Amino acid sequence: MSSIDWIVLVLTLSVIIVYGLYRSRTTKDLDGYFRSNQSMPWFLVLLSIMGTQASAITFLSAPGQAYTDGMRFVQYYFGLPLAMIVICIAFVPVFKKLNVYTAYEFLENRFDLRTRTLTSILFLISRGLSTGISVFAPSIILSSLFGWNIYFTNVVMGGMLIIYTVSGGARAVAYTQQLQFIIIFIGMFLAGYLVIQMLPDSVGFVDALHVSGKLGKLNVITTGMKDGSFDWSDKYNIWSGLIGGFFLALSYFGTDQSQVGRYLTAKSLKESRVGLLMNGLVKIPMQFLILLIGVLVFCFYSFFQAPVFFNSVEMKKLEKSAIYSDSLQVLKQDFNQLNLQKQAAVAHYVQLNNGAENTSEMDAQILEMRRLDAASNVLRKKVKTWIDSPSIKGDSNDTNYIFLRFVIDFLPKGLVGLLIAIIFLAAWGSIAAALNSLASSSIIDLHKRHSSVQLTKDQEYRLSRWYTFGWGVFCIAVACFAYNLGNSLIEVVNILGSIFYGPILGIFLCAFWMKSCSAKAVFWSALLSQTVVIILFKTTSISFLWYNVIGCLILMLAAWILSHSIFKKLNNL
Repeated sequence: MSSIDWIVLVLTLSVIIVYGLYRSRTTKDLDGYFRSNQSMPWFLVLLSIMGTQASAITFLSAPGQAYTDGMRFVQYYFGLPLAMIVICIAFVPVFKKLNVYTAYEFLENRFDLRTRTLTSILFLISRGLSTGISVFAPSIILSSLFGWNIYFTNVVMGGMLIIYTVSGGARAVAYTQQLQFIIIFIGMFLAGYLVIQMLPDSVGFVDALHVSGKLGKLNVITTGMKDGSFDWSDKYNIWSGLIGGFFLALSYFGTDQSQVGRYLTAKSLKESRVGLLMNGLVKIPMQFLILLIGVLVFCFYSFFQAPVFFNSVEMKKLEKSAIYSDSLQVLKQDFNQLNLQKQAAVAHYVQLNNGAENTSEMDAQILEMRRLDAASNVLRKKVKTWIDSPSIKGDSNDTNYIFLRFVIDFLPKGLVGLLIAIIFLAAWGSIAAALNSLASSSIIDLHKRHSSVQLTKDQEYRLSRWYTFGWGVFCIAVACFAYNLGNSLIEVVNILGSIFYGPILGIFLCAFWMKSCSAKAVFWSALLSQTVVIILFKTTSISFLWYNVIGCLILMLAAWILSHSIFKKLNNL
């Protein structure tokens, strides 16, 4: 990066840190540290909710996801608005009425301590693992910029986040996310605008959409049908998004403490509800635009030379390899030649599309573009195979590096630093909120409920900070094992969450609406449901979004059966 980029990066991050520490002044007790004294207005609740879910992974990995797989990932969010309505009606009033610190306190009131403890442990496992992946995302940037060892960058990034979160608590998270989102949206808008401006003079925004659409990247709505039947392994389609996405969003926003903790900071029930409902309205358009940037980057590389592989660190390993270096040079020449042919084909298609209509020639040109694009992907897959080989043992998935590589290679000085700062800011906002929620559940649901030692308010506050520190260290350790996971980071995080969210949601739905279900029945049904989901994950190719539905429904059905059969008979003995 240039010196200007460094100045922009350091200045942006410094302003956020100072502002967060300034606004973190609050009561030095659990209520101040975890709920910000329940003083937040709805717009800060909204920004805090969005900032928690829109991590560095969103801005780093989502454009790459669209580049490789098109826009269909946006369907993942289609169930979100309906879930927000249900949560506002059923979940939030209960949490506010009971004046809880965590969502799992309610479960002890409804069932017993054992069910509360199990649910909080499931949350801690899922959120701890997911947050570790989120720490890994900004570490990629440091590794790519400086060629640093990824384990070292995990420690550097995680250490910065621990200091940031331990110091401020929920209030710092909420207020810094307000400023972060302003900077994030400005930066992403500029990135999208500049992608269009850097296209050839004869190519406009509409032309870019035409080209991307013909090459299969504008697949916003897909049915999931394959060979006349529904493909349950298809990750993103209208049905998995509406149904699986609804269950996932209901669990994430209704039972995951990283989100529940955000709207528990609101100063009233109304402020919590407005924040959640506004999130349901703005999340889909926001994610659509982020994915659209990835599509525009794809179109940009249809007119300019694209790398055969976007992770420059792994490419250097291949270039130095005694086995693959010569083959790589030949493959690069072939890939560059295909790129030149593709650029000519795309330019010719745009010319035809803007000129007199010639349907047969345009159809032929579309087929030629697709053929060249497919041939380029074959060469990319070959490089990935080499990187996966025993002699290299590298990360063969470069989806997470596509947008970062574009930013570093093509954007003007100053904006590169701003966009990298944005990815750092998104990481800090989401990870800080996650660490805060992990600490709150640890001390409220486990430590205080299972320890006989009575603590003063000051001791509770200090212990909360130590729990935050401990979870930060755990997340750094997870990040060190996040290398070469085989999926884009945004998919990995959602898969991890979906493995646990179904059973957790089932427990809460039994608590709200199945009054005849006993605590014992729900507890054992939760263990059964969680086991089934893990088996499905290990042995089948079912899309992860369906795990949320399956886990929830199995738990509710099993709890009802057990409550009205085995445990009913035992109670009557």
